[in-house]
Amino acid sequence: MDVPGDFEVKISKRRFIYIPKSIAEMLGIEGSMKVKLYVEEGKIVIEPIKDALWFALHGPKVGRVTFKELEEESEREQERLSGTP
Repeated sequence: MDVPGDFEVKISKRRFIYIPKSIAEMLGIEGSMKVKLYVEEGKIVIEPIKDALWFALHGPKVGRVTFKELEEESEREQERLSGTP
């Protein structure tokens, strides 16, 4: 993954770091998204955390479920939770 040049960013008084838009877009980092932050060999590493919603919207599709299958599973789960056969 090629980074579009080097960036210098300023750390605010409250120690906030602003990620340049081009880097955020390249890595799929969006507002309110969580990231993993750690130190590796004296460098700060920031990795996006891709949760279930992200994978549902952007991740690879590995299977297909029809609406009928989804509805049947929903009915089974509702019956299980309500205790009615």
